[in-house]
Amino acid sequence: MSNFRIKTYVLGGISTNCYLVFCEGEKAAVIIDPADNADYLVSKCREFGVEPEAVLLTHAHFDHMMAADDIRKTYGCKLYVHMDDEKMLNDPSLNLSGTMGTEQISISADHLLRDGDVLHFLNREWKVMATPGHTAGSVCYYIPEEEVIFSGDTLFAESLGRTDLPTGSMSAIVHSIAEKLLVLPDEIMVYPGHGDVTTIAHEKQYNPVAAYVRKGGRQG
Repeated sequence: MSNFRIKTYVLGGISTNCYLVFCEGEKAAVIIDPADNADYLVSKCREFGVEPEAVLLTHAHFDHMMAADDIRKTYGCKLYVHMDDEKMLNDPSLNLSGTMGTEQISISADHLLRDGDVLHFLNREWKVMATPGHTAGSVCYYIPEEEVIFSGDTLFAESLGRTDLPTGSMSAIVHSIAEKLLVLPDEIMVYPGHGDVTTIAHEKQYNPVAAYVRKGGRQG
């Protein structure tokens, strides 16, 4: 039985899923999309006896990274984002910080990702899948060994991310979901940026993108 664990914390004003990922009995951890409340996340790391070695962003909107810099400073870990969202991470007008009474945020990543990169954390391969559409630099993190993918705001349970924000594209997100995500094995568990966990099998049947493709829609 795998000792791989995923803890979900719903944080921030837009109820973003932040994921603390670690292996029981080991000290290393990864935090995906630290939405807010760094002190709370630090307390959870202490509770499980882990220390993050990386912060991975699925994209650079403020509601996925309000606590990123504080976590990085606390643990001395590295921050990862796709290269096409680098400017958004730096620019409050693009990352939308300050729009909901939150502070304006401008930070820089330590590592810029590209499609097809393979990261190595927790003794597993994490495949970086560029899935533009919600933002130009949106990515998913796929861990084949554990049959899980962290889909950010690209793929939701029976839905998809909005595309009316800076660098968004409906044709791009439909293409990303249809050509990159819905072709994954049915058993893959999908951990999205908001809402409930789902599976690729469920989304192949019930996601509106799948229905659109079945009806002969073009994917961009």
